[in-house]
Amino acid sequence: MSERVDRDANRELRARFDDVYGQYQQLRSGLDTLQARLAQLRVTRRSPDGHVTATVGAQGQLVEVVLAPAIYRDRDAEALSRKVTETVHAAVAAATQATQDLVAETMPAGAGSAEFLRTGDFGALLGRADAVLGRGEGPA
Repeated sequence: MSERVDRDANRELRARFDDVYGQYQQLRSGLDTLQARLAQLRVTRRSPDGHVTATVGAQGQLVEVVLAPAIYRDRDAEALSRKVTETVHAAVAAATQATQDLVAETMPAGAGSAEFLRTGDFGALLGRADAVLGRGEGPA
């Protein structure tokens, strides 16, 4: 009887391991795809008058600023500076949202990564580990 119980328990553990390992492989594959998509992500925004165009990457890094020739008609340097800054900020905000969306598509619900990107709260990254350790599921 004991041997049968051990075999059943081992079979259940093996099935659980296979399931968890399959989930890991799927997540790992998704992370490779996510990394490639984030590396290619570019977001472009234009100023309301169309004179300034800013393109940024996934991390908000400025890739390009294009000034339309019409911008030189107005010699107000402060206005131009504000226009460039506002346009870059709009592009960064859009890139941040696009990055959050890509991460949310890839990561499992409750993983903490998407929440961290949204809020900047490091606690979100550690929340799952804290919960596991709090329940005594982690290493002794």
